[in-house]
Amino acid sequence: MKVQGKAFKYADNVDTDVIIPARYLNSSDPDELKKHCMEDIDKDFVDRVEPGDIIAAGKNFGCGSSREHAPMVIKACGVSCVIAETFARIFYRNAVNIGLPLLECKEAADAIQAGERVSVDFEAGLIKNENTGKTYRAEKYPPFMRRIMDAGGLVEYIIKK
Repeated sequence: MKVQGKAFKYADNVDTDVIIPARYLNSSDPDELKKHCMEDIDKDFVDRVEPGDIIAAGKNFGCGSSREHAPMVIKACGVSCVIAETFARIFYRNAVNIGLPLLECKEAADAIQAGERVSVDFEAGLIKNENTGKTYRAEKYPPFMRRIMDAGGLVEYIIKK
């Protein structure tokens, strides 16, 4: 699977309360929740994000509470993948469960700047900054995780099986 989009850049420790503020969790409808994605750190995110876009961030992306709403709302906004130096483990697991691809790569996360075009080849584990031409290697998903991602998440994978 390959994706390409423009990058949104965030710092370290982007927590789940920033990804989707708790004050909106009276709904579990992705279409309703996506209206508020990242609004506490990037008010214009939902107006600028387009299908296929990519988030690049620092350390510990998705820290905080274990709500599944956080990766779900990012995916609902059309983000094709998140690249970070590291992810909070529960966020990582929730992202796999709902089919939001994540890549850990410090070099790419540090180098990618907001607005740059980025392409990702998940099978090869390659991240390419289309603006600079630089390529970065991330850990590839094992085959079983690629099948889960290709299915759209764990529940979809189990249903298809």
